[in-house]
Amino acid sequence: MSFVLIHGATCTAGIWGRLIPLLYGDVLAVDLPGRGTRADTDLRGLTLEGCAKAVAEDIVQRDLTDVTLVAHSFSGVVAPRVMALLPERIQQVVLLAAVVPPDRTPVAEHMDARLKESLERRAINGVYTFGIEAAGTRLCTDGDDDEVQYVLDHLVEDAKGLLTESVDLSGYQLRIPRAYIQLAHDWSYAPRLQAESAQRTRANCVTLNAGHMAMVTIPHQMKRMRFPVRDDEPVAVGQVGFDRHVLSSALVWSVGW
Repeated sequence: MSFVLIHGATCTAGIWGRLIPLLYGDVLAVDLPGRGTRADTDLRGLTLEGCAKAVAEDIVQRDLTDVTLVAHSFSGVVAPRVMALLPERIQQVVLLAAVVPPDRTPVAEHMDARLKESLERRAINGVYTFGIEAAGTRLCTDGDDDEVQYVLDHLVEDAKGLLTESVDLSGYQLRIPRAYIQLAHDWSYAPRLQAESAQRTRANCVTLNAGHMAMVTIPHQMKRMRFPVRDDEPVAVGQVGFDRHVLSSALVWSVGW
């Protein structure tokens, strides 16, 4: 099994740094265009298709198969395009507080109104970013000072156009198993919006008591969640809550479609 990790908006692949050492098998954290290893790409011309092709390019270059595709936040609208590009390589999909608006609508129409207003104020020439205060008040609400600083260290500018481009969710029609992790203390993408997104993907759900950056604040809990790969076993849809410091080692959850 291999893991491919796609970061959310205004982040780099480095945001997964605390989770990566805990995972087994091949692990690839992808930088979407315009940041990190792809910082030479102009954000103002970026498209969702370009983001998906970048992920697919890295998967093919590493020749990864049996992929568990993990998509955080904004990348919930990148994941279905990757699924459509490489369906034979992707075994299952895990959506972490993933943003999934109605098909053929933009992400901006599915955002918290106050967050949308804040980003609009910060956008300059088609580029935006979160302010320093957002790391603690929205992105890392359950984090300590070290965790908040870690998030700050991996925040970058992003393309406003990605928020206004209509999404294509057709990849979610593929019979690729998927699960949705809802984050109960998320002040960036509210639990109500997460629940709506989960319904659109027809994913099984599990709820963790964490904020938006769970890969930073509770990486050991995420690591201890196992990902079964059979797609013919019965699937039970449900929600389970966990304290950020306590998780049963017996936790096993299945993914559906």
